[in-house]
Amino acid sequence: MTTTIPPAVEDRTASLPLRLMLAPAGSAPALLDGAWWPRSRDLTAELPALTAVLDPLWGRITHVTVNPTFWPVIPRKVPVDGHAVGVGWFKAEQDPHKLLLFSYTVGRWDLLVIPPETSPATAARLMTEAADPRGTLTASALMDEAEQRRIAEESELSLVSVWDSEGGHSARPTSRSPAQAGIAQPDATKAI
Repeated sequence: MTTTIPPAVEDRTASLPLRLMLAPAGSAPALLDGAWWPRSRDLTAELPALTAVLDPLWGRITHVTVNPTFWPVIPRKVPVDGHAVGVGWFKAEQDPHKLLLFSYTVGRWDLLVIPPETSPATAARLMTEAADPRGTLTASALMDEAEQRRIAEESELSLVSVWDSEGGHSARPTSRSPAQAGIAQPDATKAI
């Protein structure tokens, strides 16, 4: 009897760069220590890559907390690189757009969590703002600002579209002579 072994499935997420931006080391404490842009809302799949990067920088991450508003499943523990990270949640006490990370040796860090479906341009802007040590906005305030900017941009695009569809730019005459445009011109041959 022969057995067919299917080819190993490559873990593509391991080869993708982590979408993370941190405030400069040694900067003054701010409301946020940076931003994380996970690829999904699956903590079990996303936390190992995040902690693999942060453990050498901040000491072993032992616990994280989230607000369950945007996380459909919150596991109690997530296995990461030889140890388990405890996961907790707080609905009323924690900003829904923030992830708290704890280390026994160094302390706590607050990261803005950018929704996976966010456009790359918006995510880049949010990551930069969250990693700014002079930042004064909370995670929810940054997300609200990004949403207001998105609505304004969509509204502006909508107005341009309406303008164009109602004749806007194409209704303007293109370098026609006054006579072609139907504008009466004084007769140059008449003496005044």
